[in-house]
Amino acid sequence: MCGLLGFIAADGSADQYVNAVEAALPCMHHRGPDDSGTWHDDNVVFGFNRLSIIDIDHSHQPLQWGPEGDDKRYTLTFNGEIYNYLELREELQAEGYTFNTEGDGEPIVVGFHHWGPDVVHHLRGMFAFAVWDSAEQSLFIARDQFGIKPMFVATTSAGTAFGSEKKCILSMADAIGLSEELDIRAIAHYTDLQYVPEPETLHRGIRRLESGSYGIITPGGTLQETRWFEPTFPVRPVSSGSETQVFKKIAEALEDSVEKHMRADVTVGSFLSGGIDSTAIATLAKRHNPNLLTFTTGFEREGYSEIDVAAESAAAIGVEHIVKVVSPEEFAAAIPQIIWYLDDPVADPALVPLHFVAAEARKHVKVVLSGEGADELFGGYTIYKEPLSLAPFDKVPSPLKKVLAKVGDAMPEGVRGKSLLQRGTMSMEDRYYGNARSFNYQQLERVLREIRPEWDHREVTAPIYAKSTSMDPVARMQHLDLFTWMRGDILVKADKINMANSLELRVPFLDKVVFEVAETLPHELKVSHGTTKYALRKAMEFIVPEHVLNRKKLGFPVPLRHWLAGDELYGWAKENIEASQTDHIFNKAEVLAMLDEHRTAMNSGSGPDHSRRIWTVLCFMIWHGIFVEHRITPDIDQRDYPVRL
Repeated sequence: MCGLLGFIAADGSADQYVNAVEAALPCMHHRGPDDSGTWHDDNVVFGFNRLSIIDIDHSHQPLQWGPEGDDKRYTLTFNGEIYNYLELREELQAEGYTFNTEGDGEPIVVGFHHWGPDVVHHLRGMFAFAVWDSAEQSLFIARDQFGIKPMFVATTSAGTAFGSEKKCILSMADAIGLSEELDIRAIAHYTDLQYVPEPETLHRGIRRLESGSYGIITPGGTLQETRWFEPTFPVRPVSSGSETQVFKKIAEALEDSVEKHMRADVTVGSFLSGGIDSTAIATLAKRHNPNLLTFTTGFEREGYSEIDVAAESAAAIGVEHIVKVVSPEEFAAAIPQIIWYLDDPVADPALVPLHFVAAEARKHVKVVLSGEGADELFGGYTIYKEPLSLAPFDKVPSPLKKVLAKVGDAMPEGVRGKSLLQRGTMSMEDRYYGNARSFNYQQLERVLREIRPEWDHREVTAPIYAKSTSMDPVARMQHLDLFTWMRGDILVKADKINMANSLELRVPFLDKVVFEVAETLPHELKVSHGTTKYALRKAMEFIVPEHVLNRKKLGFPVPLRHWLAGDELYGWAKENIEASQTDHIFNKAEVLAMLDEHRTAMNSGSGPDHSRRIWTVLCFMIWHGIFVEHRITPDIDQRDYPVRL
């Protein structure tokens, strides 16, 4: 697990950019505090920060390898972990290749020589890497199928920069002639969805290599991107008599994944909340580490903590359990620091407790396992039940649907049945935009200074929906979430927040073998029998403790709506809104009115809950204060603080 940064010069003058890369590396010291290095030739500069996990004393990067007679043909920088690296070594050694290290990076570059770009199909893990081929004079960059590890890219007339952190590329802006202009459309998408959707960032000149994609760049050329992973959800009907075999396959795949994810030369722990996902991972991990440590976090406010349930689970599976309780004061004080580490804002309040539990875990371990991805793969979100509840509308003739839609629109807010009529008469493409949306279009018009109809969520979701027309409705929703909510929110916070604490997070559910089983499940094995993740629950029936088997997922719930209305965060929020120099982007009077309306509603027990909308705007304003205004200085270790933002 590491941080990589590089630059491929357009004109063979890479040596002119070595200093810029070296100066930018401290921006992501947190990603790799154990080792640092650079390498360059006439065309390429590579920089690297290493968090040593496997083959600690060796496997330094940038790593060079080549076939006999040309032992320095390839140079690799690699962020992530390849869990089947031992099997890959054996396979490639059988083909006659030799290895110089015991690490998981070298099989990538040897595999690239053997298979070319198809090497990505052989890798089981999380990764973002770059390989420079000096013989072909080409750079190959790639990301894992789900987008667990990030890769930012920026091309100017001087060449192309690429790296694990956007802030590193920003700190090279003067050296490479990069414009720091903000992308107004990306700001609109962020405000709408609570995250910046791939491949966008909030800076127009910096983009992301998309999840499940690779790219090839030559000196003076532009990135030629290819999607190598496209989920198809080839659902296979399951007879009632064969369900048991399906559950067994799920259990076997997950157990194998956890075993592979435990491979490390350092101690591995596990996050543990009160739900089935993290509990299943921790229970299986305990089989491979009898001294497993688990970690959770929560708040003192009743109803916003899973500490007691997690502790009960820890006792049931026999692990030592460590808890961090977060106060409102700690919550507010940490926001600038967290947003600095994120690169672009993500308006998910769960980022904050995650930051604190990661910091606590890092005192004890260097690697943790977690349950991300189970909901997207196995049908865990309650909203996935919606196609079943709305199925009767499929039989309603189109003319009648239009009438019912008008009736629903005319009904007053809060009247029972309004939402059902509105959603039942809409197509899935119109009604489902993923697991997060802060504002409707009318609200966006009031809050944003510049907004266009074509910038709404459909601009993001339509191309994804176009690829899923042959899937069943639940699979279509899962497919959409894989490319929106999961890679825009879930995996961004999983990577950025844990790496901010120099902690490697591993996600066994997001494993290619587990996915191969999960994507074939029919919808009745996902959302049925009055629950979600039905097949996963059945697969874990004799593995996880009884008290969590059918418990509703909460994750790390945050009492944000109460705090923004109360003394805990109201004054803090108002102060930040008023101080923000974003009047050209947001209608601050509207935002302040929304804050007051929210406070009145929460204190009176009647009225709209604007907490997520307010939080979305607040996170952007703090981001703008750090990266644009330079008004806010986050509390960052000096080794991490950038030379220039």
